[in-house]
Amino acid sequence: MASTLRKIINDPVHGFITINDPLVFEIIKHPYYQRLRRIQQMAMAQLVYPGAVHTRLHHSLGAYQLMTIAIAELRDKGVEITQEEAQAAKAAILLHDIGHGPYSHALEKVLLKGVHHEAVSLLIMQSLNASDNPILKGKLDLAIQIFKNQYPKKFLHQLISGQLDVDRLDYLSRDSFFTGVSEGVVGYERIIKMLTVHNNELVVEEKGLNSVEKFLVSRRLMYWQVYRHKTVVASENMLVKIIERAQYLFQHDNKEVSNGTVLDYFLGKFDGQLASIDLNAFCSLDDTDILFAIKQWQKHPDPVLSLLCSGFLNRQIFKCFMQSTPIDDNQFKESKEKVKSQFKLTDEELSYLCFKGETSNTMYHSKEETIKILLKSGEIANISAIQNALINESLSAPVKKFYICWLNDSSPKNH
Repeated sequence: MASTLRKIINDPVHGFITINDPLVFEIIKHPYYQRLRRIQQMAMAQLVYPGAVHTRLHHSLGAYQLMTIAIAELRDKGVEITQEEAQAAKAAILLHDIGHGPYSHALEKVLLKGVHHEAVSLLIMQSLNASDNPILKGKLDLAIQIFKNQYPKKFLHQLISGQLDVDRLDYLSRDSFFTGVSEGVVGYERIIKMLTVHNNELVVEEKGLNSVEKFLVSRRLMYWQVYRHKTVVASENMLVKIIERAQYLFQHDNKEVSNGTVLDYFLGKFDGQLASIDLNAFCSLDDTDILFAIKQWQKHPDPVLSLLCSGFLNRQIFKCFMQSTPIDDNQFKESKEKVKSQFKLTDEELSYLCFKGETSNTMYHSKEETIKILLKSGEIANISAIQNALINESLSAPVKKFYICWLNDSSPKNH
C-alpha cells in the first residue's frame, strides 16, 4: 500500500513545498525545530522595513525547497546522487540554522560569547541523532558528515554552505520579498539550472555567468541597504547593550534583573564553552523571552537598563552616524559630550549610551572558496579570472564602514 505521508506547504516566495519523507516530517515537528517559528530571520530590520517579520522557520523551509530543486536538476544532468544522499542533504539544510538564538545574528555574540551558531547547529543535530526517537536515532549520520564537509561528494556541502548555496539563494529572495527591496531579487531558478558538478565540486555553466554576477552584486546591495542600514545597526546595538547591561547587573548580584525564566542562565551561568551549553535551555529560548524581559526591565531601578528598554520598545533608538573613514577622537568626544549633558550618569554608565564601532562586507571571497565556471571549451576557470567578468579584485575587497551610536534627548527619560 502506498504511503499517504504527504503534506503541502504554501510558501509566498517559492509556491508549494511538498514534504513526503518521514525523516523530514520528524525533524519539522520536533520542538527544537518548531522553536524557529519564534525567532525572526532579520532581527530588527522590521523597524525600517515593517514587512520584515518572517522567521527562521520560513527561511529553513525555503532553503529545503531550493535544495530539492537543485538535487533534481543535478540528477537530470547525470550527477549521481543516491536517495540516502538526497535525504541527508535535505535534512542538513533544514537544520543548518537551528543553532540560531533569539533575534538571530543580533545577539549571537552576547548571549553565547565565543560560540558560533553553526557550532550550536551541529551540537543540536548530534543530539537529535543520538535521541531515543526511532525515526531520528542514527539517521542523521550522513547529514552530519555533509554538514561538516567530511563527505567525499563536496558539492553536497557546497549546496548548504558555499558561495552559491541554497541558503543564500533563499534568504536573498525571501528578505527582498518581505522588505520590498527589489535590489535583492535574484534569478535563483536560473542559477540552479546552471549548476553542475565537476570533480565532485559545484561549478556553474558559462551561460550562467551574468546571473551569478547579479547574485553577488545583489548581496552587497542588500547588505548595505537592508542588513546594515544605519537604523538596523542602531537598533541591534541597542538590543546588545540591553543584554550586556542586564548581564552586568545579574553578575553583580542585582536580583531585580532576574525574571525567573531560562534567560537567567544566559545572563550569568553560561561560561562561554560550547561543551557546557544546556541544549534544553538554549532550545527553549526565543525572541519572546527577550521581549518579555525588556518589557519588565523598562521599569527597572537601574537608569541605564530602563532607558535602553523604554527606548527599544517605543522605537526611540540610538542615533547612528555612519561613514567610510574611521571615527576620529573629536567626533567621538563631541557625541559623548552631547549624551553627558542630557543624562546625569557615571562615565561607565554612559558607555552604554554612546559608543563607536565598525562593520564590513565582502561581496566575493576570492581567496577562500571560489566560484568555478565550466567554460564552453570544457575548461574550468575561477569567475574572477574570466575576461570582462564583473567580479574582479576591486569587488573582492571588503567594504568597511565606521559608526557612532548615541542616545539623543528625544529618547525617554528614566522612570
